Amino acid sequence: MSVRHFEIQTGSHERMLVTPLRRPALLIGRALKEIVPMFAQAALIVAVCLPFGFELHLAGALIGILILAGFCVGMGALSYTLALASKHQEWLFWTIQQTLLFPLLLLAGMLLPIGNGPGWLQTAAKFNPLTYVENAERALFDGDIWATTTLTGAAAAVLVAALGLAVGVRAMQKDA
Repeated sequence: MSVRHFEIQTGSHERMLVTPLRRPALLIGRALKEIVPMFAQAALIVAVCLPFGFELHLAGALIGILILAGFCVGMGALSYTLALASKHQEWLFWTIQQTLLFPLLLLAGMLLPIGNGPGWLQTAAKFNPLTYVENAERALFDGDIWATTTLTGAAAAVLVAALGLAVGVRAMQKDA
């Protein structure tokens, strides 16, 4: 059972909706709660890679973490929206999330290089915002702060955050 479904079933979601806080603040707060584990995971990965010759570029890593945090806010808000839309059918939440999550990861080139794939795969990857975030992260962690991919990755993260918050706020207002 997801945390969001548990909150809906126990009534904490309804209690949250009656608070005087604005809806975007509620969604951003929920997403920021999810960013802390992301920071810990990134630090752990860097710590494990350092003995194997990884060269840490602190400025690039910090900018990369900020871009990733923006992306996480949007994805967290979209996930919360999906939980609201499927609150009476928990299986629907997991089905949609898993159906979308793995193709997004694969199309971003995180697990397999897209450049060696067929043309249709490379075209599909261009429509995936995670592709741009991932490319920015690679450049930033490599120390190339001024790469054009940094700007496109930041723009993709801001776009996902804005879209996620807009859709999430609308869903919360409808649910209230």
